[in-house]
Amino acid sequence: MKKVLLTAVAVVLAGAGLYADKRFVMLDKVVAVVGNSSIMYSEVEQTAKQLVEARRAEGYTSDRDPKSEALEQLMMQKLLYNQALIDSVDVSTGDIVQRVEMQVQNMTAEAGSVTELERKSHMPIYHIRELVRRQVEEQAYAQAMQQDVISKVKVVPGEVERFYNTTTKEDLPIIAEQYMYAHITKYPKGMEAAKRRTRERLLDMRERIVTGKAQFSTLARMYSVDGAAIRGGELEPTTLNGWVKPFADAVEELKPGQVSEVVETQFGLHIIQMIDKRGNLYHCRHIVLRPTYTSDEIIAPLLELDSIANLIRKDSLTFEAAALAHSDDKHSKQNGGIVTNHDLLEHYSAFDAKLTATKFLKEDFGVGGGKSIDDYNTLRYMSKGDVSTAFRTSDMNGNEMCKIIKLVDVIPAHTATLDEDYLRLEQIALQDKQQKVFQQWLDSKIETMYVYISPEFRTGEFVNKSWVKKDMDKKVM
Repeated sequence: MKKVLLTAVAVVLAGAGLYADKRFVMLDKVVAVVGNSSIMYSEVEQTAKQLVEARRAEGYTSDRDPKSEALEQLMMQKLLYNQALIDSVDVSTGDIVQRVEMQVQNMTAEAGSVTELERKSHMPIYHIRELVRRQVEEQAYAQAMQQDVISKVKVVPGEVERFYNTTTKEDLPIIAEQYMYAHITKYPKGMEAAKRRTRERLLDMRERIVTGKAQFSTLARMYSVDGAAIRGGELEPTTLNGWVKPFADAVEELKPGQVSEVVETQFGLHIIQMIDKRGNLYHCRHIVLRPTYTSDEIIAPLLELDSIANLIRKDSLTFEAAALAHSDDKHSKQNGGIVTNHDLLEHYSAFDAKLTATKFLKEDFGVGGGKSIDDYNTLRYMSKGDVSTAFRTSDMNGNEMCKIIKLVDVIPAHTATLDEDYLRLEQIALQDKQQKVFQQWLDSKIETMYVYISPEFRTGEFVNKSWVKKDMDKKVM
């Protein structure tokens, strides 16, 4: 199936060209200009290399010239970036900062040290960070612009059915093996005690900060459990609606320099220090801790769940009745413990009853998929109807929990059908429609935006032939 055109742009990683040979950089040249953005030959070479490596890792090769493909992706990214600035599209500055830091850390780790990174890239670390920031920011704006275009596209049931009926069987997607399962979850009974201990730790830190015995940033680096710890807990300036409500409510009450009382959110317990406020942008730092448990507090729910599992295996208790009576999962306990994607939809504030899914692919487990990889590692060794032993895992917010699971069904790999795979076909039909709408939008923007391509690159294998304009040389400034 076709993919939305920009999906491959993510291959263009920040840091492209930073390791180019110094003599080559001196001979670098502009090969294209889109809007107010230029594209250097070194960018095209580096992006082409990354495309080839990514395809090789996927076991896929392309007939297209990698440099032509890379140049077209870069031109599309520049166009989207420039249009995003024209349309004043919003991006998350906090997300940009986090991505920059992550990439700089990865580059430093790969080089071995900051000194070695500077030597290889022939520039100081602050210059490297600034280059990475510009590239990450451009990608963020480009992705936000594309999302702004395609987010308005919807499909109705008739369109899904028409898409299915007009697609040949050979072109219909193959749905890989899926799992349908139920679970019974238990959080440690000592959760409140663990929260109390965590709250006391944070209050002690707050006391040390307020009395001048410790710096907030130092304690954040030492103890905070989120990605901002490396920056001393500092978060990017953002509006109040950029945070969950308890956190935002606390920030709103603070004055510069003040430290909040302990604030509880779904992500843990926090103390927050206001740095400054400019307009509706709040700049603060925080320390976040999650409750930790004693061995006895962890073992208790494991033993309880193993006892329940034994009763189920002896037919003394049904899994459905046990889920209703004992499970801590509010989403599944009323439905026999059947696992859905309700928690994922709720986490991203995207809950819609029609999007509820109960069958999960292998890739739905793990980071980003919504289901715990611990679930998959247990399910893969089970047979239909089996009930697992109790095991430790965590929920989507990183909170410690225990569970037992029952494998309800395994759906073999098959060609998608309307009856069995409507939701996935709906998503594919939506992507197909988004592709067409985005392509129409892109054509119109290429027509109106300034585009110049160096003559030797105009014969490249571009998917969109509109990039090469007839009067291109007449518009050269």
